[in-house]
Amino acid sequence: MKKSAASKTAQYMALYRAMETARPVNDRLFSDPYAPLFLNGGLKFAARLSAFPSLHNLFRNILQHYIPGGYSSGVARTRYIDDVLETAVKQGIQQVVILGAGFDTRGLRLPFLQRLKVIEVDHPNTAHEKITRLGKLPGNITYYQIDFNTQTLDSFPFDFAIPTVIIWEGVTNYLQPAAIAQTFAFVSRFTAGSKVIFTYVHAAVLETPQQFHGAEKLLKRLNNLEERWTFGFVPEELPAYLAAYHLKLQEDLGAVEYRQRYLPERTEQGYEFYRVAVAEKV
Repeated sequence: MKKSAASKTAQYMALYRAMETARPVNDRLFSDPYAPLFLNGGLKFAARLSAFPSLHNLFRNILQHYIPGGYSSGVARTRYIDDVLETAVKQGIQQVVILGAGFDTRGLRLPFLQRLKVIEVDHPNTAHEKITRLGKLPGNITYYQIDFNTQTLDSFPFDFAIPTVIIWEGVTNYLQPAAIAQTFAFVSRFTAGSKVIFTYVHAAVLETPQQFHGAEKLLKRLNNLEERWTFGFVPEELPAYLAAYHLKLQEDLGAVEYRQRYLPERTEQGYEFYRVAVAEKV
């Protein structure tokens, strides 16, 4: 990412959440009243106008043209992770660690997290932008600032003895293999029963993007933003990789699957290469 700016992709995810929040209460997948705080100019204006169904559909179609599948994949993924997290909390999770938090607002918008300790970790540029826009964070949220490619999580105090959910959304595809390995080694230090929810891209999209709808256009846009993707997993190889860190894969869904779960009426294509995995420490 650019040294002097917050992540542009984090802003687009905030736009998706703001647009979804503007939809009617009975139709939207979630509510994120904080998302508009991260938007500027035209993006903020579009999010506000999305309260009108015809304009919402217009903006969604524009996004579909420029980032095929991005919006529907992004909001379905958000809801899916929310649901996995809520189930884990009901099962006794006592702490949440969000790695590469971006403009994630789960610690603020999800009532079931307000009584838990939430630790957010991210690049200093994005962290500074987020804290500036939100102002003072609630007392249960702690923020650590780190560049995953040059620093390690050992620099910060964590309680590994309590059941924890680690959320690692929208990050692995920007890292190098060594940083991926170091982070999973960190995850493996938490007590048995802890979970990690993480996203990744299919490794093939980096080598042959033409086999995925819209991927060539997306990768070109990311390169122009200086947010180039550098890493992916082969889904079939993921269980063995995780096992080396004492993690058992519980679920691994592609965008088609989590869109079908939450947005069965949507038929748009794109982002089929983007996946969410859930693993448990054994």
